[in-house]
Amino acid sequence: MAHESGKRVAITGAASGLGRALALHYARQGWKVAIADINDIRGQETQQVILALGVDAFFMHVDVREEASLIKWKDAIVKRWGGLDVIINNAGVAVHGGIDETPSADWEWIIDINLMGVVRGCQIFTSLFKKQGFGHIVNVASIAGLIHSPEMNSYNVTKAGVVALSDTMKSELKQFNIKVSVVCPGFFPTNLTENTRSPNPNIKSVINKLFERSKLKAEDVARIVFEGVQAGRFHILPHKDFAAIWYMKRVSPAFYFWAMERMVRKRQDFRERARAAS
Repeated sequence: MAHESGKRVAITGAASGLGRALALHYARQGWKVAIADINDIRGQETQQVILALGVDAFFMHVDVREEASLIKWKDAIVKRWGGLDVIINNAGVAVHGGIDETPSADWEWIIDINLMGVVRGCQIFTSLFKKQGFGHIVNVASIAGLIHSPEMNSYNVTKAGVVALSDTMKSELKQFNIKVSVVCPGFFPTNLTENTRSPNPNIKSVINKLFERSKLKAEDVARIVFEGVQAGRFHILPHKDFAAIWYMKRVSPAFYFWAMERMVRKRQDFRERARAAS
């Protein structure tokens, strides 16, 4: 892609994982980068790496659960750069567990961050984009927003909500010259498991093993996202194998649900063997 200096991108959850990879990729393309995260040490370190590239960047402590925090960040961006070209609502967490295993507190926690955090970002930056007459909103969902693995109830719900929100805004905001993209990646190595909540004490190691099997790294996903946004694509699905499963779900729902039910049976068999062995 051509090097573009002067353009401005803002990214939530940009201190680590995909958010950091996106921040660095955009910076290497010459974009100014506004970094938002609740981890001050990682956020400041990411800022320094970008500044060393000769690109303007600044970090702010932003909690997407707090509207005032996002508004303060937006105001700082406008004061520093006069406006914004792309907002990437990326911050997110994970919860694992069956429908009768996940406590309401975990549901409220993940909805407040994964779904309402994106809603707040969309509300605040849509107002800015309408005033300036252009902009691009990029919402990072997950392949879990399109295909729904068992025992990921709350996570699936939040990511499906982000997909639905993005779908709605795509048509709603076109008249204002505001573009929308939704990113639905599969498994790839990140630090998502650091704060994952689950009744299963071994789930983090299981998820990390799935991450390690991915052919794509965070840097690869960031590049695909950047190119997809530049091309103006709505759905950005970095993992072709998961995209194929989504296609199967749409053309053959019966086979899709058979595969999901088979997955549940396999997990139950594994747990029973593990209990018997202990």
